[in-house]
Amino acid sequence: MNFKKLLFVTKFEELGFEALKTMLNLKEVALQHVVFMTVIERDQVAMQRGTGYDKKGERKLRETANIRFIDWAEHLFEMGMEVGAYIVVGTLIPQIILAAKKEEADLIVIGRTQKGLLEQFYSGSEVVELLNRTALPVLVYPPRPDLGAASGHLFDTPLLATDFSPASNKSLEYTKSLHKVIKQVHVMHVISEKDLKGNSNMLIQQSRKEARKKLDQLCDELEAAGIDARPHVYVGEPVEEIEKATKECGASLTILGSSAKAAWIERFIGSIPRRIAEKSPTPTLIIPPNQSAT
Repeated sequence: MNFKKLLFVTKFEELGFEALKTMLNLKEVALQHVVFMTVIERDQVAMQRGTGYDKKGERKLRETANIRFIDWAEHLFEMGMEVGAYIVVGTLIPQIILAAKKEEADLIVIGRTQKGLLEQFYSGSEVVELLNRTALPVLVYPPRPDLGAASGHLFDTPLLATDFSPASNKSLEYTKSLHKVIKQVHVMHVISEKDLKGNSNMLIQQSRKEARKKLDQLCDELEAAGIDARPHVYVGEPVEEIEKATKECGASLTILGSSAKAAWIERFIGSIPRRIAEKSPTPTLIIPPNQSAT
């Protein structure tokens, strides 16, 4: 898959140009066009005491966003890249879906909004809603990201988490397609404690060896694509272990394949990729189930 055009959705204070700069080496793969987008939601410009909609407030937000985007665009023009921008009033996720479709984007980049547990329960998650409604890969940044290991380039040292499912196979294909920008990839699998074949050390070691054999095969595929790959087997609760591996490996990014799941299930149960995207302190790239890395 070639990321030729990305839609960069920002609220400025939560996700800024510093984050985008860590992705710009994707130009070595195929990146040609960045579309900036900010959505002015109506509660941002609602006047106090129920007096209605504040048009002056909207105009000020538009002008501020336009100034920021012009400044960002100048940097990209110097790199020979194309730039577009959307400054719209509306509801965040529907507007993102419309813009991504109109622009024929290959990747959506979004910052995660910090919400309390009660607010998440009643209003849901913008990230989960987006993942449920788009067929595009989505790169999720944590709130006000400390880029840490990604301070150089985001795709330098990713962690590829796999459960050997078809969804994980698609994330593997995406990873191989990024061979020009990846220096080293850590490929990890979590053996869930409930899936262990027994309590004896012999059976536990058997499970580990089986997982390691599969990981070695995946690493061979990545090595053949020109990517240095290291296998890792963890045991425990998947979300916790993936977060642990991300930290221990010094990963700049976590890559996961996402399977299809009904929205109501996501709300009350969730999936591992979505839960990672919702809580990880590291940027997370989610590959949806109906994508192909061609």
